Amino acid sequence: MNLIKKPPVYREIQKNNFTQLDKLLDFLEFDDATKSSLLNSHYPFVLNLPMRLAQKIRKNSLNDPLFKQFVPTRSELEKEEGFSKNPLEEDSFLCAPKLLQKYEGRALLVTTSACAMHCRYCFRKNYPYEKQTAGNFEIEIDRIEKDESIQEVILSGGDTLSLSNESMRSLLHKLSDIPHVKLIRFHSRFIVGIPERVDKEFLSILEESPKQIIFVTHINHYLELDDDVLHALKSIQKLGIPMLNQSVLLQGVNDNLITLKTLHEMLIYRGIIPYYLHQLDPVSGTKHFQVEKEKGLQLIEKLKACQPGYSIPRYVEELPHQKNKLDITS
Repeated sequence: MNLIKKPPVYREIQKNNFTQLDKLLDFLEFDDATKSSLLNSHYPFVLNLPMRLAQKIRKNSLNDPLFKQFVPTRSELEKEEGFSKNPLEEDSFLCAPKLLQKYEGRALLVTTSACAMHCRYCFRKNYPYEKQTAGNFEIEIDRIEKDESIQEVILSGGDTLSLSNESMRSLLHKLSDIPHVKLIRFHSRFIVGIPERVDKEFLSILEESPKQIIFVTHINHYLELDDDVLHALKSIQKLGIPMLNQSVLLQGVNDNLITLKTLHEMLIYRGIIPYYLHQLDPVSGTKHFQVEKEKGLQLIEKLKACQPGYSIPRYVEELPHQKNKLDITS
């Protein structure tokens, strides 16, 4: 008897993502005038928004912090001096088709171009994923094996959690067989949109790894968190995996004390350490998100006055060809 294997629950949920702007705006009950102003433009970076995030957005509001992060507007089409398609010059750090080496002792594996959602400020929205060779990371694994200076491998994309459990298990097994690799770090935003991705099989894959795993979430606003998301994150933490969070400072989203304080409290109360607060990477079409560094520094000082030191993230920016991220507060 042949049994047809059902796709994972999260794959079925992902099919409900909004990918057409007109349908999303109808769902959000926008008036005709606003819909017309948004729909008359072509956005190269396509809409991709999970239903659970869409359900959290205030109806008929252009100022909702989740709307601003995920829904394209005309502001993206404005050209601004100092903003470019590849501000971090990542192509200059490729040491294999899908392997970036920016900093000593670490290498970043671009595992996939797929994400659970498309953030409008994404610094990799113009990344040439299509130029990467197909396959299951043979070239990249070989490079890591031969370079004993690589002690940590960072899994990114896209979003690594877009990989199937089968591909994930295979990749982690290959990395685990390399003696000089001591740490495997996940960078992921997937769980905010589809927490069901953290299923029993995924957890078992993490638990099987003999390497120390570190999990870095990407959460910008406390509205992104809810009981399901927090439960999924806690399931990973229960495996003994340290969890950190990084945020991007975004105008109109989280550039105020209440939002950052609330977010950090919700994280720290659940054992998730605020790690980085990033200055916006100046990628084309994101000028409207930029927050002046002076304001960012003021926010950090205000946070220090009302929160313990372990809940204050490092305020940093990334510049190409620097040996590390630059601490703006220093």
